[in-house]
Amino acid sequence: MATIRLPRMDCAQVCREIGDFVLERVRRTKTTGCVIGLSGGVDSSTTAALIQRAFARPEARGLELVAYILPTRLNREEDARDALEVADLLGLRRETRPLEKAVEGFRSTNPEAFDADFHLGNLISRVRANVLSTKAATENKLVAGTGNRDEDFGIGYYTLFGDGAVHLSPIGNLSKRLVREMGSFLGLPGHIIRREPTAGLEPGQSDFGDLGYDYDLVELVVEGLHQGIAPLSEHPQVRALAEEQTARYRERFGKAKFPDPAALVEDIIKRHERARGKLEILHPPSAPVTLEY
Repeated sequence: MATIRLPRMDCAQVCREIGDFVLERVRRTKTTGCVIGLSGGVDSSTTAALIQRAFARPEARGLELVAYILPTRLNREEDARDALEVADLLGLRRETRPLEKAVEGFRSTNPEAFDADFHLGNLISRVRANVLSTKAATENKLVAGTGNRDEDFGIGYYTLFGDGAVHLSPIGNLSKRLVREMGSFLGLPGHIIRREPTAGLEPGQSDFGDLGYDYDLVELVVEGLHQGIAPLSEHPQVRALAEEQTARYRERFGKAKFPDPAALVEDIIKRHERARGKLEILHPPSAPVTLEY
């Protein structure tokens, strides 16, 4: 069975390419820079570092990246602390705006969202998106997305009209593995790079606990799909990693998330198919019509 190939990158080259992309988008829209929601995680921190490096170029004089830290009671203390550390390390103008009152305001219109952590988490994500998009509009800036390839395009692990509501996705073509590599290249602190991924939208939530696997396996499976390798659940690279993550989940949470590694792999494949549908919602097709002039 063929080996599943994983992409490699020259960090300096990709850093320049992402910077070129951001500057081109800003120039095309005649805006004054970007706003970003900083969570203290590796994705938002790396995105901020890439944009700030681009804006430090001589030809980008006058462009600004503004960081917004938007905590709720569901966030851990270290989330805001890490976000502040990154903002100050990069020399960003920053604002901290707790969202608790804004979220509570929806009890009168959407009380049903407060009955389940899942729906409340998505509501919080959409409130954050409203704050960021309004800040961007009033400052004539673009909202920079912080989703990586595994999350956004691999399994669609984002909130529609929430953290998916952005003008540009600088790291959208980098897997979580490559984002960590880029973060290290850019000099981010080790504890930021190693932080366990979490959306910060549910009490004690982690992406691994929610999904039952981590993004290294998502990358491996999605790359295998794109390289036409099947059946993926029997591929030695996939099976070994799926078995390791199944055992790790059982050890950590005291129960199995999936009945066997094959079911885990099938979940990734199903999520990948749904992710493609999510993209169509974000960019909905228009009905073909006949027009005469």
